[in-house]
Amino acid sequence: MPIVSVLDIAQQSRAAMLAHGASPTVAREMSRAIAWAEARGNRICGLYYLESYCQQMKTGRVDGQAVPQVHHPRPAEIVVDARHGFAQPAFSAGLDAALQAAKDNGIARLGIINAHTCTALGYFTKRIALGGCIGVGFTNASPIVAPPGGKTRVIGTNPIAFAVPDGNGAVSMMFDQATTTVALGAVTMAKAAGEPIPEGWALDKDGAPTTDPDAALQGSLCSAGGYKGWGFGLMSEVLAACLLGGTLSKDVAPLKAPDGAPHDLAHSFVLIHPSDATFFDRMRTLAQAVAADEGCRMPGQDKLPKEAVEVPDALWALVQRLAG
Repeated sequence: MPIVSVLDIAQQSRAAMLAHGASPTVAREMSRAIAWAEARGNRICGLYYLESYCQQMKTGRVDGQAVPQVHHPRPAEIVVDARHGFAQPAFSAGLDAALQAAKDNGIARLGIINAHTCTALGYFTKRIALGGCIGVGFTNASPIVAPPGGKTRVIGTNPIAFAVPDGNGAVSMMFDQATTTVALGAVTMAKAAGEPIPEGWALDKDGAPTTDPDAALQGSLCSAGGYKGWGFGLMSEVLAACLLGGTLSKDVAPLKAPDGAPHDLAHSFVLIHPSDATFFDRMRTLAQAVAADEGCRMPGQDKLPKEAVEVPDALWALVQRLAG
């Protein structure tokens, strides 16, 4: 398995995006997001998605040339129409205005509509935190989760992400997690590897626990913490799809399918500007309390991105073919 620098991952991803119809701006944004995920060990949201990005640009399921349109309907509300393009450039188009709105009003909302899946939601909330605001993000996905006690898929893995600035241009805390026990990509990767999945990840189509990834993909994933995770998954559905008029999870086609209708997803972000000068002092006190026991730390704290990562041979060969 080759060791590949994150810089090479970004360069090859950018070349692949350009070769399949992305504009230079879109290719740059997407390659940054892919490299960001890989540097943090999140292959599911990194190179794992590159082939589908390229395929969907070719079939027109996503517009690699889309230019986002930024709207400012209310003082503390920014809405960016991705115009069936990628979420990352749409977010970048509205971020500065949203940060300023949060600083002016104390709190602001940034909504991305008519967008492709955002993959790593933490990529967005960390950028909010680096801009000096607390960032909370919500999105939804294709249906893979049934209500507790049920068998009919209603919502997706519907992640929630959260990031907090440290007052010195960095991040003091962040997490990005599916509201299911595990992300869907972990199950599909287990299937591809011919490996079983742990108990508690999924149910089969009859609602029985399973360790067979294929049966899991025919059934449903388990919400993290049972009904508690189910509630958070619904919350994410409401704040993304319902609030912004995006497609409900139950109607979202498989996100990586090469062709079909555009994803038409919505991604919702809340930005809170800490106006109290003692906020960062309290955050440091909280972090010290968490770190009182050896080996404990705030989520995301002191987690340095890697400069190079292992990439499976077949995957790296695919990336190089996509890049031409």
